[in-house]
Amino acid sequence: MTEELFREDAYLKTCRAKVVATAEGGVVLDRTVFYAMGGGQPGDTGVLRWDGGECRIANTVKGEDGDVVHVPDDGATLPAEGAGVEASIDWDRRYRHMRMHTAMHLVCAIVTGDVTGGQVGADKSRLDFNVPTGALDKQAIADALTRLIAEGHPVAPRWITDAEMAERPELVRTMSVKPPSGAGRVRLLQIGPEDGPVDLQPCGGTHVANTGEIGAIAVGKIENKGKHNRRVNIALA
Repeated sequence: MTEELFREDAYLKTCRAKVVATAEGGVVLDRTVFYAMGGGQPGDTGVLRWDGGECRIANTVKGEDGDVVHVPDDGATLPAEGAGVEASIDWDRRYRHMRMHTAMHLVCAIVTGDVTGGQVGADKSRLDFNVPTGALDKQAIADALTRLIAEGHPVAPRWITDAEMAERPELVRTMSVKPPSGAGRVRLLQIGPEDGPVDLQPCGGTHVANTGEIGAIAVGKIENKGKHNRRVNIALA
């Protein structure tokens, strides 16, 4: 399977890699900095360069076998199998996703209720919650979010075993997506100190290293999507 370098360092912008396979769906590399679409976060875009050529990558997805597939623009020339390439992501877009995704975790820490859906965007994002009371205070969410961002909490991945994950079902906030298991360990995202985290839940996405990097976030309209389902919209201000 493709070595996913962004799992340990989301700030990597480029890497050298070898083309493992090319197919109609795209290019598979032995290692990559490109995030594959999943968990509500879009796949990265960018470019692959090699001696004598380059191709734009319009999307990144997971293949059936779990490899990361770099999907080129229509009509792009692909590198040959076995070729060495430089893989470079569109960093500005990725960094906005990192800021947004981390902000969404803070919203999870503020709102009581299971997450029923969500989508990360470069400018706007949303989270849907099953809210027992059926009501949310927009200003209270905005004030709490601003405070948590300004406090500058550290953000870092943690790993626990499958067995530990099974013993702590309260860590799973998303009703529609179960954390991957079977590989022996599960990746968590922790915001704040270990002895009193602001948020701790399974997540394979990319994030900033400190909540202070998120910057100003505006809380938009809170939409009614059902008897107890409420959609919280946020945007980079």
